[in-house]
Amino acid sequence: MNNIDRIDWEKCNHLLPVIVQDSHTLAVLMHAYMNREALELSLSTGYAHYFSRTKQRIWKKGETSGHTQKINTFLLDCDNDTLLLQVDQLGVACHTGRESCFFTDFSTMQTTMEVAIDTTQTYGVVEQLYHTILEKKKADPSTSYTAQLLSKGQNGYLKKVIEEAGEFTFAVKDNNTKEMVYEAADLLYHTLVAMADKGVAPDLVRQELARRFGMGGLEEKAARKK
Repeated sequence: MNNIDRIDWEKCNHLLPVIVQDSHTLAVLMHAYMNREALELSLSTGYAHYFSRTKQRIWKKGETSGHTQKINTFLLDCDNDTLLLQVDQLGVACHTGRESCFFTDFSTMQTTMEVAIDTTQTYGVVEQLYHTILEKKKADPSTSYTAQLLSKGQNGYLKKVIEEAGEFTFAVKDNNTKEMVYEAADLLYHTLVAMADKGVAPDLVRQELARRFGMGGLEEKAARKK
């Protein structure tokens, strides 16, 4: 039997939970998922590849940041439905720039780990903003505009999307470059709030735009109707 076939794929709904541990310190770095293809890539290359439920695609850890994970050991649990990786972590494991993704004390909700590497430029401002919005979903609405906006529900934030789109069009009609930039930023932010509330990652938009390259606009619109 192929080792990959030993995994109880049915039990884990074809997404294998993976716990990642530093080979040297044994600190738990992160939790992720692998589908069959991601596991095959990880085994064949020796570097961690995962399946992103948010982005709906396979990604190599560090593909953007360069913070790769070289796998030293694959350990399968007794139920054949969870994997433990022991890795050499280059850089940091968390997109926030912290060494581990586990940095919040659940009893106090206080941050227990400082940022080790500034990843703002690494991931790009849109991705960073999206993750910041996700973090603010559970914040106090009295101290966070994002949390306040989300607390108003779908109609509340969609009203702002429409409002900002209107203000952007007026800036265009007035040929006001400065206002166009301001309003476009506001529109993007409020659009990301709506996407975050629905769990739609910006990477999905990037993938769709990439798919459309080499396809004419009329052709693309016609394809949607099929």
